Amino acid sequence: MVKSAPQHDKRPLLGITMGDPAGIGPEVVAKALARRELYRLCRPLVIGSLPVMTRTIRWLKLPLNTVAVSGHEQPLGRPGQVAVLDPLTKPLGRYRMGQAGAETGGAAVAFIRKAVALAEVGCLDGIVTAPINKEAINLAGWHYPGHTELLADLTHSKEVGMMIVGGPLKIMFVTTHVAVRDLSAALSPERVEKAIRLADKGLREYFGVRKPKIGVAALNPHAGEGGLFGDEEVRSIRPAARRARRAGILASDPLPADTLFGKAVRGDYDGIVAMYHDQGLIPLKLVAFGKCVNVTVGLPIIRTSVDHGTAYDIAGKGVADHGSLLEAVKLAAKLAARRTAKSK
Repeated sequence: MVKSAPQHDKRPLLGITMGDPAGIGPEVVAKALARRELYRLCRPLVIGSLPVMTRTIRWLKLPLNTVAVSGHEQPLGRPGQVAVLDPLTKPLGRYRMGQAGAETGGAAVAFIRKAVALAEVGCLDGIVTAPINKEAINLAGWHYPGHTELLADLTHSKEVGMMIVGGPLKIMFVTTHVAVRDLSAALSPERVEKAIRLADKGLREYFGVRKPKIGVAALNPHAGEGGLFGDEEVRSIRPAARRARRAGILASDPLPADTLFGKAVRGDYDGIVAMYHDQGLIPLKLVAFGKCVNVTVGLPIIRTSVDHGTAYDIAGKGVADHGSLLEAVKLAAKLAARRTAKSK
């Protein structure tokens, strides 16, 4: 088990899961750990395959050395030294870069499970996750649509949600991977209200906003124009917003999305609740492409993640951008430091 830091070292200890070995996870982790400024903020511990990380660093010709971390207390957080905790009981077999496989999917889940176990007992101050592949983890027998649902199960969390942060925007999503044709049926008042509640919780607990102002996006043009362009606002979104207000949350009625995001950028709202994936991610990536971070709200542990997938099409080519992972580590370090300060 990883031991706690010496009393004089106040930097949080963050577990960085390597993600799918066949994707760009090992590459972006290695590139991020080559940035010396990262070590001023935290002590990073990679949880992944030691041979894969070593090969990746050599292939990229980075000025880094891997160090295996065992159950004994060891110094962590030295620039140029990549500490790796490998939870695999046997080395990975042969696999193809850029291709989903049961073995690599199973390894990715093993890394996550180890990181969560360490964070839950206080050995880690937070975790940062590199991307996994949904097909690969399902091939390995882990039937989850993604990280969020897996983390919720591992931590026995009843209510979790994905908040993506980038530039001036902080966006909570009511739905994520839902086909557009199925959105109307997916937008129940309960589901919308849950997203508003989680947005309020995330803004308070993670970002220190005492009374968050939350802009709730409409689904239809002009917020449905009183039912002329759809009734989802009247049927689901507005009732949810009003319930939230009765509970003391400063949530707006459904507002046209084409103006809401601009208002949030100007500071009129602390966060936004978006109804679906592209509604929130298109404006967010316009203002912060490559630097967006996923924060999971509702877990007992701090978890941030990249805003991209395994990118099988460029895996093994050395061209992956590590900007999102670097921002995820920085944000996790800030959140961990804030949580430590609040507990004192």
